[in-house]
Amino acid sequence: MASVLLITRALAPSNTVLPGLELLSHQIKVMSPEPTALMSAPSADVIFVDGRTDLPAVRSLCRLMQTTGNTCPVILITTEGGLAAVNHEWALTDVILETSSPAEIEVRIRLAITSASFDSLRDQPSEIRTGELTIDEQTYAAKLHGKALDLTFKEFELLKFLAQHPGRVFSRAQLLQEVWGYDYFGGTRTVDVHVRRLRAKLGIENENLIGTVRNVGYRFVLNPMVIDESQDALV
Repeated sequence: MASVLLITRALAPSNTVLPGLELLSHQIKVMSPEPTALMSAPSADVIFVDGRTDLPAVRSLCRLMQTTGNTCPVILITTEGGLAAVNHEWALTDVILETSSPAEIEVRIRLAITSASFDSLRDQPSEIRTGELTIDEQTYAAKLHGKALDLTFKEFELLKFLAQHPGRVFSRAQLLQEVWGYDYFGGTRTVDVHVRRLRAKLGIENENLIGTVRNVGYRFVLNPMVIDESQDALV
């Protein structure tokens, strides 16, 4: 399930802007297209912008989001006649017709999120160094104190993702989406199993590099020697 932000002036957005979106199970938040509101916009996996009318204003809004540092994929909702006005200057990820079916909307959301994830990875350095841990994305190798860790592909991906965001807490559901992928339908217990295996391979002295935050999820701990009261018993 993705978090969707719908920017529109419509009074009944779910029914009138993109009817097919209402039939999907995504979490939908609605916001008015006021420029000042963009500064306090809620976080989302993808943004839909209602561009069925007043195309010049919508174009300005899309470009404003780009200049204010938005990194979330933006999909324009428009009519068939409005397609002729859209070009690269709109700073869009994709365009979709208001009459699109739920299946097409689902595919567009999935592709937009996946593309944004790949773009983010390309912008990151190929080697991650944090403390005594070194992770090389190009060779899929991880070393701790200069000694290679024997990790499976998913264990490597999980360790790399956590190390890329030191201190930040991720829920099991977020880790499933980020590491296993948007289409993965396994349970969140998969994350617990991989964390347990990672800790075993890190060893007793370094297992606390992956911290457990009570009732929330996991995080990468920069200084595992510091006791954190928010940390629960290790899984």
